[in-house]
Amino acid sequence: MTGTILGAPFLPLLLLLMLLAQAEEAVGRFLDPKEEKERHRAKKEDEKRRDAAVGERGLDSVFDGDWNGAAGQFLLRWYSHSTHHERLLFAGPDGIVFAAPPKRVSTGRDKRAQVVARLSPGEATLEDPFGGEFDTQILLIRFRDGSWLRVDTEEARSELHRYALRDRA
Repeated sequence: MTGTILGAPFLPLLLLLMLLAQAEEAVGRFLDPKEEKERHRAKKEDEKRRDAAVGERGLDSVFDGDWNGAAGQFLLRWYSHSTHHERLLFAGPDGIVFAAPPKRVSTGRDKRAQVVARLSPGEATLEDPFGGEFDTQILLIRFRDGSWLRVDTEEARSELHRYALRDRA
């Protein structure tokens, strides 16, 4: 309650600064050279195509939706190991390894992460669902039965993406 009272006078200032930042960006785009405008337009069109492809392929879901498939069963076991929503993912020739902190809320979680699951190459593979066509943060763990689990990386074109594309070639 006290934070709300103390922060309320700064809210109009914050909104004004956000509006000024948007106006500055719009003016900057207007004054950009023609090549930069074309590059920006192409990037926006690419983002629209990517978003449409994500929706068409059903990749806007966490998994394929089949709770009886390998991905659904893996997801059900997911939280029995650790209730923390983030996982560290390692991929290599021996398969995919998941690590997570033991508790939902923890400090230094990366340091205290424990291996919570392993998937052999016979059980599942890591793949870029777009085959490198788009710069996305989306990867799929494709199980042997065809079911899949979506994994979002912290950055587009991460090392995991490069590994998945190299493994595919």
